[in-house]
Amino acid sequence: MNFIDGQPIFIQIAERLSDEILAGIYLADSRVPGVRDYSVLLEVNVNTTVKAYDLLAQRGVLYSKRGLGYFVAPEAQQIILDNRRRHFFETEVPRIAQTMRQLGISEAEISALLA
Repeated sequence: MNFIDGQPIFIQIAERLSDEILAGIYLADSRVPGVRDYSVLLEVNVNTTVKAYDLLAQRGVLYSKRGLGYFVAPEAQQIILDNRRRHFFETEVPRIAQTMRQLGISEAEISALLA
């Protein structure tokens, strides 16, 4: 995995696993790879992967079964989509709107492009 500078690696790992859940690689109530296995796959420290899994567990995307590992929560896909939509509207849309104002791009022009 190629990591992006300026963003914590554990967040990037959490996003990758979220992408895999959205893609249907890991289904609701199915086990995700163990922390050690995922760490080896991504060539990162186990503690970094633990942090990513814990973050997803805090968000309700994963749940753990003692001695068995982490599993995808039944509502994981919806939680991921809701979080990403919220982030898009809170972060990306204001930036896009500012750029549109700076460049004199109208809403009608954008609507025509999206139609």
